[in-house]
Amino acid sequence: MSRKDSKGMFAAVLGQLGNDEVVTSKASAPRSSSPHLLKVAAGVRQMQERSDLADKLLKDGEQVVDLDPAVILPSTIPDRYESAYAAAAIAEIVESMRERGQIVPGLVRPSPTQRGAFQIVYGRRRLAAAKKLGIKFKAVVRELTDEQAVIFQGEENTGREDLSYIEKCSFAVAQQEAGYTRQTICASLSTGKSHVSEMIKIGSSIPKEILHSIGAAPGIGRGRWEELTLRYLVKGNAEKAAEFVRKGRFLEAGSDERFNLLFAFLPPERSAAKRAVVAEPTIQAWAPADRSVSATIKNTGTAFNLQLKSKDAGRFGAYISDNLDVFYDAFRKSLKSTGD
Repeated sequence: MSRKDSKGMFAAVLGQLGNDEVVTSKASAPRSSSPHLLKVAAGVRQMQERSDLADKLLKDGEQVVDLDPAVILPSTIPDRYESAYAAAAIAEIVESMRERGQIVPGLVRPSPTQRGAFQIVYGRRRLAAAKKLGIKFKAVVRELTDEQAVIFQGEENTGREDLSYIEKCSFAVAQQEAGYTRQTICASLSTGKSHVSEMIKIGSSIPKEILHSIGAAPGIGRGRWEELTLRYLVKGNAEKAAEFVRKGRFLEAGSDERFNLLFAFLPPERSAAKRAVVAEPTIQAWAPADRSVSATIKNTGTAFNLQLKSKDAGRFGAYISDNLDVFYDAFRKSLKSTGD
């Protein structure tokens, strides 16, 4: 889905929710074959988009205020794994805010559950940096419904390159568990229903504990996560995975490497461990002296095949079929007589 289409869907949902302001951004990066320049352009584009976003939020007299981070509660729907707020992960933001202050404000809404407190909508890493620096957090305060808040949160976060695929999946699952409609989930992720269904399937097939043990895995895309899901669902692999993610080698690795270690550890469905050793079937041939019929018997222990040929095959086969009850009764009596 194109950026333009996703913005249109975002606008349509916000319109239905009664919001007259729609956040849009149409900054485009210059074309270049240089990876370095492309990276720089992407950073400039993100800064411009956020600047446009801040301008939109400040319409109609909305003001940026300085808030004590202690009165700002977390979002009820997490969009990133907690490792994204660790000291190492936010070190660059901390250094930037230390030198230049917080340039782009976050967005909060009055807490629907706690009087005098606020709830973060987006800007959680800037909030974490403000806490670390011991400074106020700059934010726009806005009255938002639950649906509006989750759409603003997702629209600002999921369009950024550093939000990984599995974090988007978990964000979709969290919204579904909270009772949000599929339309709201699609708008928050700027994608269509089929993609959201895939994300929810992947994000809910592996337990949250395992996913958070792996981490955001920014270098792992949809295809590899689908493959890991298939491996995890193989009988016995869930128990193996739960034990493996507690081992030292796994815990010492980076997030992408944790994914690769677990993927390599879990055998696929048709692995040697999965295939049972089946005894070779016994095959016998039989025929009467006059060769009026011939039989080939194949017995695997769990299946018995009798194939009849020659001129009497049809009549003899019919006779056997008509007398199966008699034959089976005789078979049961023979077992009793032998004590089997």
